[in-house]
Amino acid sequence: MEDVEVERDLSYREGGDEAHWLDVYRPKGATGRLPVVLHVHGGGFRILSKDTHWMMGVGFARPRGGSEGLLVVNVNYRLAPKHPFPAALEDVCAAWAWTLDRVAEHGGDPSRIVVAGESAGANLVTALALATCFRRSEPFARATFDRGFVPAGVMPFCGLLQVSDIRRFMAQTESVVVRDRMQAVSRGYLGRASGAEAALADPLVVLEGADTPERPLPPFFAACGDADPILDDTRRLAASLRRRGVRVDAPEYPGEPHAFHALLWREQAKRCWRDARAWVDDVLVAD
Repeated sequence: MEDVEVERDLSYREGGDEAHWLDVYRPKGATGRLPVVLHVHGGGFRILSKDTHWMMGVGFARPRGGSEGLLVVNVNYRLAPKHPFPAALEDVCAAWAWTLDRVAEHGGDPSRIVVAGESAGANLVTALALATCFRRSEPFARATFDRGFVPAGVMPFCGLLQVSDIRRFMAQTESVVVRDRMQAVSRGYLGRASGAEAALADPLVVLEGADTPERPLPPFFAACGDADPILDDTRRLAASLRRRGVRVDAPEYPGEPHAFHALLWREQAKRCWRDARAWVDDVLVAD
């Protein structure tokens, strides 16, 4: 934290509810408009917050490897099961709009924004990216599309990218507790939504479909540990993007569990952060 300053608890939606707060992380002493990372936390759509994920703000904001660092917008959103789909995605779309409109006031460059998140957050930023590229009927998605701006890159770490068919992961674990938690994630997030109305809860399925986006999809960095029980979603994501001709870097880190990059002391986590920052520099800082 000695290299980073933080503005905390800024509201991105009217009403001032804590679920609609965000923090802005900025490297100390930075000059000029900085490239931006909009970060969305994980937690199965049900738990955790921007405050539990402070290390993500610091990890992206800190200067390293010759880069002066990035400005990070780290957001809360409404949690399931009290607030099922599409509440979380509506909030992330609202945070995206706030970032476009207000990040310049905090020293960020609104023309250079990457969106990032892990696990459930990976789902949400992938769905957000689709809403910027596909013209859809959902009001929040249409409003996002109508802004006319696409992220410079998308970083879904260890993503849970299809919520509706959680049973496909059951063979990956013998733990009754883990299986129960997986099912609770699916039930809690989807609520009563199903079929076409819940399509963006499964952004992976949208990408695997036949619809053509009206705007080109941005490049993706989809990192995952190869011991992650939901690794297959990342592999399917990479395959679907490549079929569409979209740049995707999908490194797998040997022996690493779910959301391993949050375990900052681990060597593979350090490697992942180096890879992620180099990718950002390549697709965003160099623009």
